[in-house]
Amino acid sequence: MAEEPAMTATKRFIDTLMDIPSPSLALTEVGMVTEVGDGIAVVSGLARALADELLVFASGVRGVVLDLEPGRLGVILLGPSERVMFGEDVWRTHKVFSVPVGPGLIGRVVDATGEPRDGKGRVASTAERPVEASAPGILSRAPVTRPLATGIKAIDGAVPVGLGQRELIIGDRQTGKTSIAVDTILNQARSNVLSIYCAIGQRGDAVARVIETLRQSGQIANTIVVAAGDEDTPGLAYIAPYAAMTMAEYFSNHGRDVLVVLDDLTHHARSYRELSLLLRRPPGREAFPGDIFYVHARLLERAGQFTPEAGGGSITALPIVETQAENLSAYIPTNLISITDGQIYLSPRLVRKNQFPAVDIGLSVSRVGGKAQHRAFRDVAGNLRVTLSQFEELEDFARFGTRLDDNTRARLSRGAAVRAALRQPERDPVPAVEQLLVLMAAMEGLLDGLSETAVAEAMARMREGVGDTLKGVAGSIGQNRSLDDDEKATLLRVAREVLKLPGGDGHDPDT
Repeated sequence: MAEEPAMTATKRFIDTLMDIPSPSLALTEVGMVTEVGDGIAVVSGLARALADELLVFASGVRGVVLDLEPGRLGVILLGPSERVMFGEDVWRTHKVFSVPVGPGLIGRVVDATGEPRDGKGRVASTAERPVEASAPGILSRAPVTRPLATGIKAIDGAVPVGLGQRELIIGDRQTGKTSIAVDTILNQARSNVLSIYCAIGQRGDAVARVIETLRQSGQIANTIVVAAGDEDTPGLAYIAPYAAMTMAEYFSNHGRDVLVVLDDLTHHARSYRELSLLLRRPPGREAFPGDIFYVHARLLERAGQFTPEAGGGSITALPIVETQAENLSAYIPTNLISITDGQIYLSPRLVRKNQFPAVDIGLSVSRVGGKAQHRAFRDVAGNLRVTLSQFEELEDFARFGTRLDDNTRARLSRGAAVRAALRQPERDPVPAVEQLLVLMAAMEGLLDGLSETAVAEAMARMREGVGDTLKGVAGSIGQNRSLDDDEKATLLRVAREVLKLPGGDGHDPDT
């Protein structure tokens, strides 16, 4: 009988142990670093890893799977490769590499992973989305019919860009490519377009100058800056434009218009070439891997004007690419020219002539934006391209010192005045009404025979002279209507008044 209480106590103890929750089993896949390079690592032992999956190294560095081979993973590192050691453990996260998206990013400076770089604390993101995404299908796209105002006379008048277009900015070093893009961002202060500036492989001081320009203008409050500088790993430079496009897609899906500047894809291609060669991919033309075209195509195809069912917004892409010695037929430039909907070519010859912005209208083209151009610009500057091309041909001919008739001299004078009227300083985007007034004066011959200094002074006076008189013209621009005869006459009369020419009082100077 004495054994019975003991057995009862033992049974109660066993029952108590059964009630204690046991730890759940967790399957952890651990790999090992077998090779480390400058910005890459080779990992073995993770046979189930997926493409674009985020991996975590024992040192704390993160990486993204780029190559999938039997028994071997090629990983691009998102941190310093010096911290990754041979034999180090690597863990799967079972997550595709993603970046934060949402309104909390507006006004912030972040890196390619969405981490803040402006010292303002963590980013308040709405969600996270994978940086790699399929481009919208043809049924999700709508025609490009609305203009994107750049504030640059040479572009808005002759090489217009539409919302949802992919327009390449191309030229040699120091020709003003970034200035064109930054001025376009500054001009969006007059619109509801959200801007994203993505710096790829740029020097830190160059990116800092752009950010400071945006801050001084106040446009940083409507801009997201994604920075992957030359001091960062090539993996961050490779991922940066995809991260910027992912951030843009969030807003376009919610009906907003977004401008994305990719500065520049030359550095992006070089970063990808560096990663590919280190991962022992076979080199091709100019040592670039065979899929470099697809790398840029799948990025830029995510831009466009989208249908209401697809969100109704738009993504306008302004990729920048650098040429060497005006060689437009190099591998990367020709790839991007074939992918995009036109190009704005900046010529070093015009730079040497002190023509800024150095837009070569003869080699620049917009395959879509002409349909989206303001009708008012078509009415005033429809012959701008022809006038300048004829002037350049005559200018070359006149260098031989031959005698010129009066008609040829008049056309040379008109062309010189029009070219001078297209000049404008950096960081000074011009409103559409002021552009029309200056272009009307130049195309109608009011600036003929004036020196370059006199043309600059005349343009300054015309811009200051825009007042309530041109409210009707501004209304036509806002409604995208053609100018009627009275509005054209008003533009011409205001220009004559400002320049103190006959006809400025409303009377026809020829009567």
